[in-house]
This record gives sequence, structure tokens and C-alpha cells, in this order.
Amino acid sequence: MSNDQQTKRPLELAWFKSSYSGTSGGDCVEVAADHGAVYVRDSKVAGGGPVLRVGRDEWAAFTSLARG
Repeated sequence: MSNDQQTKRPLELAWFKSSYSGTSGGDCVEVAADHGAVYVRDSKVAGGGPVLRVGRDEWAAFTSLARG
């Protein structure tokens, strides 16, 4: 995992809000993907805030475990 320092800036990615994020605040997560990585950020942070960059294989492992 790393903070994104790639040539493609995180703001240029197509971000998707988690279907588990409600409309009344609380925990809101957005994800975006490109050819080599998945990016995760907190949608409540103005201006996008920090972005976590995760490899696609690591993301697949994480989501598999999270589903139980």
C-alpha cells in the first residue's frame, strides 16, 4: 500500500461511493481503479483528502475476506 504518487492524479479517476455509505453522514468510502491499482478515500474530506493506493491483487484479497 502507498500514498498515490503516480502520474495519473487521483482526482482524474472515476470515483464510486460505497453502496454501504448512507446519505446521512457517517462512514463514507469512495473507490476508483485504473489498470494497476485501486484507490480508496474518505468522501467526507473536502478536496478529496489523502488517497490510499492498493494493488489489484491485494484489493481482491481484502474484499474477499471482508465478504466473509
